[in-house]
Amino acid sequence: MTLAEIKDVLQCDVLTGDDELSMEIETVVASDGMSEILAFARPGALMLTGLTNIQSVRTADIANVRAIIYIRGKRPADKAINLARESNIPVLATGLGMFDVCGMLRELGLKGGM
Repeated sequence: MTLAEIKDVLQCDVLTGDDELSMEIETVVASDGMSEILAFARPGALMLTGLTNIQSVRTADIANVRAIIYIRGKRPADKAINLARESNIPVLATGLGMFDVCGMLRELGLKGGM
């Protein structure tokens, strides 16, 4: 499934990386704990989180996450968006909660990243 398709289903706003929405996503990792992302994310996974500080982008970069979707209507600061842009990590945001997003993506056939 492409990131563009995920964006449409989750009604996301694209904060950076709109030229990379054609990337294929197969696995998802969801957590507000960055240590869990580092421990369990598969390279190439989509990361779902409500943690909007710059550490979320640094964690995604270290874990080789392909894209980040911030949930619950949260938006990262410009500093985090700029780092994501420099790291070529698309960043999206949705007003939906973690439970709903995980359920919707599972129904679409995406697998957990753990």
